[in-house]
Amino acid sequence: MANMIETDVLIVGSGPAGATSAALLGMYGVKHILVTKYGWLADTPRAHITNQRAMEVLRDLGLEDKALAQATKQNLMANNVFCQSLAGEELGRLYSWGNHPTRRADYELASPVSICDLPQNLLEPILLEAGGQRGTAIRFNTEFVDLVQDATHVTATVKDRLSGETYQIRAKYLIGADGSRSRVAEVVGLPMEGEMGRAGSMNIVAQVDLTKYVAHRPSVLYWVLQPGAQIGGIGAGVVRMVRPWNEWLFIWGYDLSQGERKLSDDEAISIVRNLVGDETLDVTIRSTSTWTVNEMYAGHYSSGRVFCMGDAVHRHPPTNGLGSNTSIQDAYNLCWKLKYVLENKSSPALLDSYSAERQPVGQQIVKRANKSIGDFEPIFEAVGLLSSADPAEARKNMEARKAATPESKERRRRLYQAIAQKSYEFNCHGVEMNQRYASAAVIPDGTPEPAFTRDHELYYHATTWPGAHLPHVWIEHRGMRKSTL
Repeated sequence: MANMIETDVLIVGSGPAGATSAALLGMYGVKHILVTKYGWLADTPRAHITNQRAMEVLRDLGLEDKALAQATKQNLMANNVFCQSLAGEELGRLYSWGNHPTRRADYELASPVSICDLPQNLLEPILLEAGGQRGTAIRFNTEFVDLVQDATHVTATVKDRLSGETYQIRAKYLIGADGSRSRVAEVVGLPMEGEMGRAGSMNIVAQVDLTKYVAHRPSVLYWVLQPGAQIGGIGAGVVRMVRPWNEWLFIWGYDLSQGERKLSDDEAISIVRNLVGDETLDVTIRSTSTWTVNEMYAGHYSSGRVFCMGDAVHRHPPTNGLGSNTSIQDAYNLCWKLKYVLENKSSPALLDSYSAERQPVGQQIVKRANKSIGDFEPIFEAVGLLSSADPAEARKNMEARKAATPESKERRRRLYQAIAQKSYEFNCHGVEMNQRYASAAVIPDGTPEPAFTRDHELYYHATTWPGAHLPHVWIEHRGMRKSTL
């Protein structure tokens, strides 16, 4: 193998950010190489909620139909169910992801595309296949080791993990999309703020038919509130639909101070049956893994000719479903700018706008996702789970909320309010769509920034103010109906 390989852009990482970058650069005709230290793409469901802004990017790539063909549609995401187990008592239900009749129009007016549920292990192949068809040179089992920069290039040292050979790739620009343990961000010294490893969660991917428990209340997320659920992780036991209604991901917390949990299949099956509330379930375990709740973001996203994106620069729990969506948008923001600069259609100063525009978004979503975890506490308090460390006593307190007493009536009212507050997690349309970029690349029109007339996290505010998301409107020309997007 040659000691030095030349390209215009080197992408490190094949997750949503890296794979989207490959598809975009391929569409733009930019010569590029993608390396990943793994020999495979995502092999577990991981991220899944795919919001309208991310779907608009897939639409621009010509991949909307492919994505929808593999996704669970918006109407099957309708309910967020809070219960003691899937077979047990339901405590409450919240219309989510724009499915409530009072919110449906907000989403339909905002975009030509709809939300869907597309697990990461299905999304990544769609993106990387598109990249490969458009010229992406993909190198699996290739680990980024180090880099040096000069005035015109970045020279990366990489290692072939199969042969052990080390060689160099020389690029005009490098994209670091190598995840929450980003070696690229570490090497270039991006400043990080926040905390990693705030709590622990375990994922169990299982094949199990839950049709009789969920088909009448379709959802992607069922929240199980029972003693122990508030320990670690995202604050509750979770039953997450991967494919309706026989492939699931079960989430339970663990105490990080006790060390990383290693689950046997028998232990995993026990957790699954407990969350469902059915000891007779036929369960096949596909995989188990652990992860931690993080609250960390980079102070800026670039250093010289190196640009980082995705989990490399914003690390947070899956609450609000913002992770892969934000990563896709990071790539969308940067890649057209790289094309313009490489084609001498713009000054390299245009690239400074990437960090200026995307860093505030990353910081916002890290804080929002972690705040959504905190929003579970009023629910636990209202049902009585925080009143005692003893499981039997906690269950007794949960039952007490149903009593015909003024105190229990007040607890039921607080539970209703606490569940309604979770709209800031499951209907956060404004968080997804209200980005207003402020950078030297945005030319002001002399008008003041328009005020938000409704809650800026819950509702999208359409505006043509420079730096805002271009509003969607259907227009017709010669019988053809098209969106402004």
